Amino acid sequence: MKPQPRIALLAGLALAALLGCRGQTSDENPIWIKHGMEFQPKWLPYGKNTFTADGRNMQTPPEGTVAVGLLKADDDYYRGGKDTAHYAVNPLKIDMALLERGQDRFQIYCTPCHGRTGMGDGMVIKHGFPIPPPNFHDDRIVNMPDGQIFHTITYGVRNMPSYGKQVPEEDRWAIVAYLRALQRSTHATLNDVPDSERANLK
Repeated sequence: MKPQPRIALLAGLALAALLGCRGQTSDENPIWIKHGMEFQPKWLPYGKNTFTADGRNMQTPPEGTVAVGLLKADDDYYRGGKDTAHYAVNPLKIDMALLERGQDRFQIYCTPCHGRTGMGDGMVIKHGFPIPPPNFHDDRIVNMPDGQIFHTITYGVRNMPSYGKQVPEEDRWAIVAYLRALQRSTHATLNDVPDSERANLK
């Protein structure tokens, strides 16, 4: 028999043998051509050991350690300031891209309670929640530092939950920027209008 037909025959027999094994079960251990990482010596997360003091495989990280890339040392950016005596000013460049991002995030996370315009008349209140949130246009919040608003979004306050896990820092600052734009819309004066546009208001 020529080599080519012989190879084709052997390949056909091998294929038939493989297809014939489908659907069959066996109590025998599988044949491993090459052992992979599944057989390496390792501790499973919820397993036990005799090495550590408490016998648990998963250990609490030593106090004060921070994972690589997660050191958030800038209090102003990551927490809005250290305390009430030092709240930060929005560190991001205020432009249309930031305001549009802030509007998008505001409508997702803030409008259910605070309403689309920040008046405190969101759908949660309209459906009977007994404690209305504050109106963002009140003087108290208009005069509130940027960092305090950021801090409130991050950690929550009273009935408002924390959004630190859901909303990244940059998006929180974008929300603060958009909130300032909302406030400006109801507290603007004629002096805020460019000279070239004042004629259109008369």
